[in-house]
Amino acid sequence: MNMMSQIASPELTLLVPVKDEEAAIPAFLATVVPILEALDDAAANSFEILFIDDGSSDATLGLIRDAAARDPRIRGLSLSRNFGKEAALTAGIDHARGQAVIPYDVDMQDPPSAIAPMLAKWREGHEVVVGVRQDRQSDGALKRWTASAYYRTHNALSKDKIPEHAGDFRLLDRKVVEVIKALPERNRFMKGLFGWAGFKTATVTYAREERENGSTKFGFWKLWTLALDGITSASTVPLRVWSYIGGLVAIGTLFYAAFIVIRTLVTGVDVPGYASIMVAVLFLGSIQLISLGILGEYVGRILTETKQRPLYVVAEEIGDSE
Repeated sequence: MNMMSQIASPELTLLVPVKDEEAAIPAFLATVVPILEALDDAAANSFEILFIDDGSSDATLGLIRDAAARDPRIRGLSLSRNFGKEAALTAGIDHARGQAVIPYDVDMQDPPSAIAPMLAKWREGHEVVVGVRQDRQSDGALKRWTASAYYRTHNALSKDKIPEHAGDFRLLDRKVVEVIKALPERNRFMKGLFGWAGFKTATVTYAREERENGSTKFGFWKLWTLALDGITSASTVPLRVWSYIGGLVAIGTLFYAAFIVIRTLVTGVDVPGYASIMVAVLFLGSIQLISLGILGEYVGRILTETKQRPLYVVAEEIGDSE
């Protein structure tokens, strides 16, 4: 009975979204479960690992079922199709039962040894403990540069700051989890929502490690789309800046028109050059298309919000259903 009570309301939930990770799950469980059991505190006997299967097409779901059958501390959610990592994280947060919740990637590039310092910070009174990557040498030079550029851009445009080189790996107190569960938007950028929630925050630094099992499911295009979602969900500056650009172009056009009138009055009528006309037309046309594209990004997100569709659909719950 005591064991069931601990499982029903664990102190810690490790939240693990997965998609086609049959190669990574066995090594993950073999590494992480002993680390959680070795914690020198109450969480050693009161934790759950919640897998969210985001539409896997391999043996991932079967491995989760087998693990849950062997260990009641392991649970799973199977989504009806691939909804994306942000939706999978949302599903996990909605179903997590721990007093502290840690989103965690199955690739273990964020080392599980950082969990204990996070719990220590939490017990000191911090409601959010952010994992910050001190060393990203395991990532390629291009990825490091683009990630750094994104964090700087996001923080320059948004009031909701996110620590540089911080991913989803962080500890969230139950109070923070309940706030995030109450947020209604469909276009979700979880790092931005974590930052928006506020609360007393601490950081834990660590060195990011190489991925040993499986392969990443986040290519360049998915990262680019995630970056767009992050900026457009956190700030309207991209919309506002085109008003300023349009105003500056209009002022420049007025000055140029005045110059043409004065030159014509002084020197007489001349035939405008074809090149200058084409440059002006192409420049203004490009400005208009770019501004319409940015406007379209926001309109598309408005359409998604007005549909009011659920963020995810759970096809199956695996493990203890209490």
